[in-house]
Amino acid sequence: MSGLRFVDVCAGAGGLALGLEQAGFEPVLLLDRKAVACETLGLNRPHWKVLEMDLLDFVPDEHPYTYDVDLLSAGLPRLRSSATAARTDTDEEERLLRATVLLAPAIQPHAMIIENVPALVEAAAFAPLRTFVHEELEHLGYRLHWFVLNAADFGVPQVRKQGVLVALKARYAKRFRPPPPTVTTHTSAGEALRQSMAARGWRGADAWADGAGAVAPTLVGGSDNRGGADLGPSGTKAAWARMGVNGGALADTVPGPEDDGRSDLIKLTDAQTALLQDFPADWLFSGRKTARYRQIGHASPPPVGKALGLAVAEALSG
Repeated sequence: MSGLRFVDVCAGAGGLALGLEQAGFEPVLLLDRKAVACETLGLNRPHWKVLEMDLLDFVPDEHPYTYDVDLLSAGLPRLRSSATAARTDTDEEERLLRATVLLAPAIQPHAMIIENVPALVEAAAFAPLRTFVHEELEHLGYRLHWFVLNAADFGVPQVRKQGVLVALKARYAKRFRPPPPTVTTHTSAGEALRQSMAARGWRGADAWADGAGAVAPTLVGGSDNRGGADLGPSGTKAAWARMGVNGGALADTVPGPEDDGRSDLIKLTDAQTALLQDFPADWLFSGRKTARYRQIGHASPPPVGKALGLAVAEALSG
């Protein structure tokens, strides 16, 4: 399964691309419109070709090395809730999804992966968008597979459900199977963060980890137009509070000896949220704290990308 090539659009901090690399794919181009995300990709993989550009402005004819790649992948900005899904396609997130699909006639990848919210797969409000995708891809010879994955089933210490479209050229499609779970026991937030909580000598680290025995709730990266970094909406914050975590802000450092005996909620660091997305500990994020956290919260966990990559690679290789 070596030598498989892919193009990744809306690449962000590289979670999906990293997982695909671990599955044996080699990127020929990663595209993102945000300078800070492109800097993150360059910090970690300086040999990757990264293009800072809005997807809506990308013209494949100007990048012919992207033609006939094995895979076109996209971890796109999340579509709005089903309650607002009926809005016109001036909605930016929907326009980006449509633009990704419309790359297929030029690039002609053997397979496509589009990852987004579970409602894209399940909700009636998104039926017109699914119909658009079918009409655009099936006449090009693709067969479509829609399904939902939970990152926790792939070892990620977080409940993170993802709606996935995998489209493959007809000659490969019958061999494709959605990736099965890779773990039988989910990893709790406490288990994932125990070592980092103790890194500065906080004596309460073990007690905190023992009390945080549930899988972490979904991290939400938030909007570039709203406030600072927090772990998500009110329901998510309440779930974190039950684990002894203040979800309203991030800390600059993990707790230390000065926090021994404290009774209030602790805060996570952005590096700890990266562990909850199952990024490698040495994966670097560019920018200030809020920018780093938003990249992390918006990312696709690498283990999910790896599982999807392996499933696609198996179908392509036969």
